[in-house]
Amino acid sequence: MIIDSHQHTNWHGKNCHAVVADMDRAGIDVSWLLTWEVPEHEWDQAYYNAFDPMRVGMPFEDVARACELYPKRFVPAYAPDPRRPDAIERLEAAVKMYGVRVYGELKLRILFDDPDVVQMFRVCGKLGLPVVFHIDIPLKERPKPPARDYWYCVDIDRLETVLKLCPETIFIGHAPGFWRHISGTGYTDESAYPKGEATPGGRVPELLSKYKNLYADLSAGSGLNALTRGPEGRGRKFLIDFQEKLLYGRDCFDDRLMDFIRSAQLPQDAFEKITSKNALKLVPL
Repeated sequence: MIIDSHQHTNWHGKNCHAVVADMDRAGIDVSWLLTWEVPEHEWDQAYYNAFDPMRVGMPFEDVARACELYPKRFVPAYAPDPRRPDAIERLEAAVKMYGVRVYGELKLRILFDDPDVVQMFRVCGKLGLPVVFHIDIPLKERPKPPARDYWYCVDIDRLETVLKLCPETIFIGHAPGFWRHISGTGYTDESAYPKGEATPGGRVPELLSKYKNLYADLSAGSGLNALTRGPEGRGRKFLIDFQEKLLYGRDCFDDRLMDFIRSAQLPQDAFEKITSKNALKLVPL
């Protein structure tokens, strides 16, 4: 079995029917289908060419409809904005009425340890929902208006704070601001996708080793970029060392990550953990 732990509908021109067709092409059995509910003023306009032009972000109604049509192919996720006064009630209703199993994707201009956010994380722990979050860090120099610095869920140190505050909640790290910290240069690398060799002392391996409640999502270009920073074989070693903590995901519709994982010739048990067993441990089907 192959599980894609990070996917969306009405994304890059594919509605839910096209997503399932692409899953069949790629040999994927089940996908976690995530929302991105975001205020329009926090939505990076670079995404306009990837989204349904009739919508801002990825609303839960699209996920609910897709899961109704393909209940055996999709796992429903939902991440209402924790700053909303009714966010917890919305999430609880979605769990009860639509079988939501994951809180994600959390991608907002918030600080991880904001009290409203921490409260939501604790509710997710009680409900048994893993939290998929996206980190993008602020740019070194703020863009001039009307451009905006679209940072999200800052930052890796505040993440450690909530790992301590919410020990019963499972967190799944994702995106450039998370994966840049595979290297000890994560605080100083200026690119979202650094190409230099990863150095020792990265916060990602440190936190994965230290906290039982932190996992990592390899999807999109950021996970693959992290795996390929350094001499041949280093990415394979990382996959083996952290095989209990990594989840295969795409967040797109290509096969580059799976091609890399297969080329690494992992032990069969490590391959199965990364591509399905870890996801099944967090969200049994």
